[in-house]
Amino acid sequence: MTEPNVLACIDGSLSSEAVCDYAAWASLQLGAPLTLLHVLDRTAYPGVSDLSGNIGLGSREHLLNELAALDEKRGKLMREQGRLMLEAVIERARAAGVVDPQSRQRHGELVETVLELETETRLLVIGRQGEEGDTLGQQVGSHLESIIRTMHRPILVAAGDYRKPQSVMLAFDNSATTRKGVEMLADSPLFSGMSIHLVMVGADTNDSREPLNAAQQRLERAGFSVVSAIRAGEVESVLLGYQRDNNIDMIVMGAYGHSRIRQFFVGSTTTHILQKTNRPLLLLR
Repeated sequence: MTEPNVLACIDGSLSSEAVCDYAAWASLQLGAPLTLLHVLDRTAYPGVSDLSGNIGLGSREHLLNELAALDEKRGKLMREQGRLMLEAVIERARAAGVVDPQSRQRHGELVETVLELETETRLLVIGRQGEEGDTLGQQVGSHLESIIRTMHRPILVAAGDYRKPQSVMLAFDNSATTRKGVEMLADSPLFSGMSIHLVMVGADTNDSREPLNAAQQRLERAGFSVVSAIRAGEVESVLLGYQRDNNIDMIVMGAYGHSRIRQFFVGSTTTHILQKTNRPLLLLR
């Protein structure tokens, strides 16, 4: 059986170098193979077109042939561009210390391709935007939103330039997903040597403090230095404010849920945090 790998989506966007660097870091931390994936999206880079049914073109064989040749040439150029792109990030990953990084190039749709590879993926690393999003500021790419909603693997979203993570903040709400997140933080070598901040949004009551203390003790037994905090306020602003004030390198949070606090993560809050932070987010399902 193939060992689950770190899968990094490379597309030529401004975030591709950071995606490569975070994926290389994760591969080394986890001791997992690294695969760098480039997808030639058929909607952006179609293959040879069948124009024979177009009105008025059926009898113009020479024009059809020229158009088909142009499509074929464009497809070859896009494949070659992707190959060179993958060669560059392979060398970048090797320079970071990854042994034998692999590359894949697929022709299809990004979301479908990533889901096809889900069973052999341990961690997906992807940029906040695709190549088409480089001119849109910090808006979240539509492909990313679809992947977050459908994939059942942890997703590390690269935002901003690469900085080797030394600290992590878990947005904790005592839901099943974030309790699982505590266990993942405790057990995974991904976070080895990092300081951990557990942040809960809401009123500081005994009912809130008890599970937070239990989570802190679990992580401390695993050898981590842990800081816990409960802050009242609006979820998005509290989490982003805490991250900035404490210079946190990575945020870990559940992407979706139904608890009193996690309901805020459905839709707008996840999107707003992705838009506003310049640090990577690890999203749990």
